[in-house]
Amino acid sequence: MSGYLGSYATLGILLVVGVVLFGAAFAGNRLLRPHRPDPGKLTTYESGVDPVGGDWAQAEIRYYVFAYLYVLFAVESVFLFPWALVFARPGFGTTTLVEMAVFVAVLLLGLLYAWRKGVLRWT
Repeated sequence: MSGYLGSYATLGILLVVGVVLFGAAFAGNRLLRPHRPDPGKLTTYESGVDPVGGDWAQAEIRYYVFAYLYVLFAVESVFLFPWALVFARPGFGTTTLVEMAVFVAVLLLGLLYAWRKGVLRWT
């Protein structure tokens, strides 16, 4: 299959094969699984114990903010590793040092803001 439409034909064949394999997997699962319906299997349980109370539970927002700040600073710290590699190359020293100083300063301002707002207090 060559030419302009050949790549579309290859993509179409790949999609058809994928859909057939997907359907075959689900059909095989349906044929091979044990099927023994039981009223006990259809009841709602919570770790083996009957549920008590409602299904609405509130959590304090500060836990989510704390987790968000952790993820933010963990992801941003990933940028420090490539910077360390570029910093070692000749001709990049001063430029990369200034850029990373600005980057770390912005991060420290965000951390200072979170600390001043009391977000970092766990309780």
